[in-house]
Amino acid sequence: MRCLQPAVGGRSMSATVVQTTGVRRAADVSALLGDPPPAFLIEEADAAGVAAYHELRRHVFVDQQGLFENSDRDDRDEDPRTVVLIARDARGDVLGGVRLGPPSDEPDIGWWRGGRLVTRTGGATRGVGAALVHSACARAEAAGVLRFDATVQLGTQRFFERLGWQKVGPAAVANTPHVLMRWPIDRISRLAKTTKSDLGALLGRTGPAGFIGDDGAPVPGSDLVAACDAIMPAMVERDPEWASWCSVLVNANDLAAMGAVPVGLLDALGARDAASAGRVLRGLRRAADAYGIPILGGHTQLGVPAALSVTALGRTANPVPGGGGRAGQPIRLTADLGGSWRAGYAGRQWDSTSHRKPAELRSMVAAVGQARPDAAKDVSMAGVVGTLGMLAEASGCGAVLDVAAVPRPAAASMGDWLTCFPGYAMLTAGPQQLEAGPAVGAICGELTTGQGVELRWPDGEVTQALSGRVTGLGAA
Repeated sequence: MRCLQPAVGGRSMSATVVQTTGVRRAADVSALLGDPPPAFLIEEADAAGVAAYHELRRHVFVDQQGLFENSDRDDRDEDPRTVVLIARDARGDVLGGVRLGPPSDEPDIGWWRGGRLVTRTGGATRGVGAALVHSACARAEAAGVLRFDATVQLGTQRFFERLGWQKVGPAAVANTPHVLMRWPIDRISRLAKTTKSDLGALLGRTGPAGFIGDDGAPVPGSDLVAACDAIMPAMVERDPEWASWCSVLVNANDLAAMGAVPVGLLDALGARDAASAGRVLRGLRRAADAYGIPILGGHTQLGVPAALSVTALGRTANPVPGGGGRAGQPIRLTADLGGSWRAGYAGRQWDSTSHRKPAELRSMVAAVGQARPDAAKDVSMAGVVGTLGMLAEASGCGAVLDVAAVPRPAAASMGDWLTCFPGYAMLTAGPQQLEAGPAVGAICGELTTGQGVELRWPDGEVTQALSGRVTGLGAA
């Protein structure tokens, strides 16, 4: 991002900032709200807005600053994925703009770059530069971006730092010294904190030796493995068939991660009435039949708020631990990329399983037991990175994930895919390759010394996703 310093020298935010996808006049919005017209609005530019933005850039960067000889346009302007945000005043005139999008023609892997930030000079543009930068950050994060960089002029480094950006190092644009800055995106760490960080304090060292924090628990003195999962009450109430399908799915995956062959399910169901309970039980039977796991019994209570918990039992003489990895071992993600976002859960729950044939489902849940990797964990609500952090923590290691190598559906942004519940996705440590029916796998990282998880990008840059332990349970 190159900033016209006189226009963005302060942090004052005296104007109302509204992001829209079409052209909206300040007077239109203020009339609806009953407020005085704001000084400017931020919107995603249409063709006319883009043209006005390009003309303002030419005037500033070519005519005034002389950074470029004839034009500052480049291939990023021609990329259809590039987003242009502009600021308009109450008359609709463009006061400034900024562009953002993937930094090259390669596939979008969640790395975007901001650039060509420009504003008009004069008092009427006070606050426009800061508003455009804030809006660009929000737009990038909404698109599932996990790394957002900008190359800024030396005189605007402090301005970006006051807005929360972090200095990465020196850079050059048009043979002129610049500074590479990065916007800190904490989406992954926030997810891990809200879903897993309290487990160590709550659970202590619960579980058999060597299997602390595993997806299931080996039953001492037997070849049984037990797993148990509860479904969020709001999900049971809102979408009972999907909730009951997921209750079987997550337990089947928990057993699968330990290499266990499932032998039966027990359910505990609470429902308002018989009709509500019937919907859940029909979903349970459908899922149990699909996965080939008999329902052995359970408990049903009517006249209570919705609740569902399922326990699964499996058998294996040698459970695969979640903490069996060692520093230097490759990390492989094997995931079913078919399907789509579940209706009502876009960006959070990827449904790759509900339309699979029974043979396909059973092939996936048998894969770990057949390959027997050194460590395995199925991807939970902590997402791919959070689950990798748990596998690394249980193994007494850290981990690095090669973002570009992660198998991912075309319909999912990288940010969504690395933080969602993906249906079937298994992380394994070691050289073993899983043969998991329709699921595909790839080596996409390795265990390291230390702790936490880093993301490695195609240009060699490494960004921190998780700075330390995920659960606090420690090494198994």
